[in-house]
Amino acid sequence: MIDGPRATLRLLQVTGTLDPEYGGPPVVVNQLTSALGANGFDVDVVTLDEPSSPWLADVPGNPVALGFRMAGYRYNHGLVDWLRTHVDDYDAVIVHGIWQYQSVAVRSVCRRQGVPYFVFVHGALDPWFAERYPRKHAKKSLYWKLIERRVLRDARAVLYTCDEERRLAATAFTPYRATEAIVNLGIAEPPGDADRQVAAFYAAHPHLRGRRITLFLSRLHPKKGCDLLIRAFAESSRSEPHAHLVLAGPDSDGTMATLVELVDALGIAERVTWAGMITGDVKWGAYRAADVFALTSHSENFGIVLAEALACALPVLITDKVNIWREIVGAGAGFVAPDTEAGARELLDGWAALSDAQRNDVRERARSCFVDNFEARHAGLVCARTIAAAIGKADHA
Repeated sequence: MIDGPRATLRLLQVTGTLDPEYGGPPVVVNQLTSALGANGFDVDVVTLDEPSSPWLADVPGNPVALGFRMAGYRYNHGLVDWLRTHVDDYDAVIVHGIWQYQSVAVRSVCRRQGVPYFVFVHGALDPWFAERYPRKHAKKSLYWKLIERRVLRDARAVLYTCDEERRLAATAFTPYRATEAIVNLGIAEPPGDADRQVAAFYAAHPHLRGRRITLFLSRLHPKKGCDLLIRAFAESSRSEPHAHLVLAGPDSDGTMATLVELVDALGIAERVTWAGMITGDVKWGAYRAADVFALTSHSENFGIVLAEALACALPVLITDKVNIWREIVGAGAGFVAPDTEAGARELLDGWAALSDAQRNDVRERARSCFVDNFEARHAGLVCARTIAAAIGKADHA
């Protein structure tokens, strides 16, 4: 808890985890902690990570870590006890994620004690999951009807990152009823020294010096469409001897083994680097050393990695299943195509066809796209105003 004088508004964020290996949602929580703090909120975070989790030492603020008793669902009744004791100290609560215990706990306590709460679903209502995992969808449909729909129904607002996410979410389960709001997500300017970061990346991967790098940086998961990217790269790179594909990110659901087999079968193992989970200077150096960033996802709510790439003036190649594709196209910050092998090939071939001067122009547009749409201070202000207005304190933000 934060001691000292009461700030304009106090906000509590509740999340299942801050582990960076879980992708974008933990990054969003951390970015919101900083951005909302810069816009007049006192912000605290409660997480169901174990108190000894090493990543908690590298996040903003002083999160309260309660641990959990059930993997996956992350059940811990201690969260309800903590909320009952402390939630009245806050003007509002944001709960991150659904299908886990934290959303149920927040609804239960906040309704009882009259504290408004907001829900970030983080893309969990994208219809792609129903198509990919029909059995899981059947189970979730029952859980939705019994429990989760009430979490969204009773929230002061469900926060979506763009209109495309909002539109898709409303089609995922029935009945659906929610007060909806669109808030920008963003990241802070990349930290550190650019030259030092590039040097750190090449120190970790010296064989990549002089290569024209196509970078993928995200979880290795079926929804990310890495197989499409690999197959397209195998074809498009035949005429480019210096082309190299870097796949960086943690394995998920054993996906990496399947992808390694595909790379070997296509005969491009020498042109593909598996960088694993990268952070800090090596991560930022990867963005700065790359020629282009590729994310051929079948489903993507926002993509923090896209904001990071754009912040480093790195053009992006994405599918039309990435919900912010309209912003990318509108800014001329990259290319968009369907989430198919032909679409992925179209993206890579389109980039390869550009002259150096044209590529530099897209790089400038990529940087402008970040500043105009995804920079944390602006995004934090939009989010702050949305929350303040929804709880009747618009003049406080």
